[in-house]
Amino acid sequence: SQSEQQILSSKLECVQNIKDGVVVEAKCTESNLVTLFSQKGSGAKTQTQSSLKLFQVEAETLYKKVDSEDLYVTSMLYEREQTEKGVTGEEVTELVWKLCLAHSSSSETAELFMTLVFELRHLSLEALKALWQRSSFKCRDDWQPLTDALPSCATEACVVLMKEIIASREVEEDKVEYFFWSFSFIPKPTLGMIESLAPLLKSLGASQSCFLGVTALLHRFCSAYSSCDALPAVQSVMRTLGKFLGGNCTVQDSEGLNQMQLVLKAIGNAGLAATSLAPVLSLCASLKSNAMEIRLAAIQAFRRIPCPVRVSDSLPTGD
Repeated sequence: SQSEQQILSSKLECVQNIKDGVVVEAKCTESNLVTLFSQKGSGAKTQTQSSLKLFQVEAETLYKKVDSEDLYVTSMLYEREQTEKGVTGEEVTELVWKLCLAHSSSSETAELFMTLVFELRHLSLEALKALWQRSSFKCRDDWQPLTDALPSCATEACVVLMKEIIASREVEEDKVEYFFWSFSFIPKPTLGMIESLAPLLKSLGASQSCFLGVTALLHRFCSAYSSCDALPAVQSVMRTLGKFLGGNCTVQDSEGLNQMQLVLKAIGNAGLAATSLAPVLSLCASLKSNAMEIRLAAIQAFRRIPCPVRVSDSLPTGD
């Protein structure tokens, strides 16, 4: 029969006691019978009994109504309560020491590091320089808390300090790259940041991250300020990039080809600031003696330049 073919037979019985519409007690008995390889319905059996009883009922909690005028919409990212307490360089130095002594994977370390980032934002450039002189040391595990915190600071003073650290070669190359890439994520760039970073593009051997990080910051700045291409600092960056183009993007070897592609990508990054280079870009794209990679990169450099400029400068549509 069908019952004899079952391997597992289970049963659950519960008794509930309800008072005034509320379950005050529940008792359950669950049994399981495994009949595999057994004879005449016998086998391994388990039985579980459980009992739940209501001990107390909490009184209803009344919440104070909040005036809608006190509510506002804000981003939760890195939000922290503002305090009136000022921050001194000595306090931040002590905080760096605490980070060095804390366990690297503890929640305390994460909280201390976040506190360090927020306190850096309250320091002037002079205070930051003094802090760097006192706290640029490495912890026992070769970690430099201040070096890792600076890119998340995003103030003009922090950017200027990072630029000076880069120029003086006081940190390893991987940290320099970290600094450059962080410029792309600064939410509110300032003119002072651009003035500080512009000379780095002129230095010999400027890296890919230098070109792309600085021009990405320039693009975000120009997205917020109209007529940014008329500002001397912005013009200085674009003149530097324009000199690399040499009038028509002609190159002599593979190294020059790679450098030219990087510069064209950086110009494309700059966006509105690159408007003045539109005629040269058009020539670079239309010159048939240029390598196809350069011609294509020159066309792609127009991607953030306004359409009226592209049309007026006769952006080529083909051969």
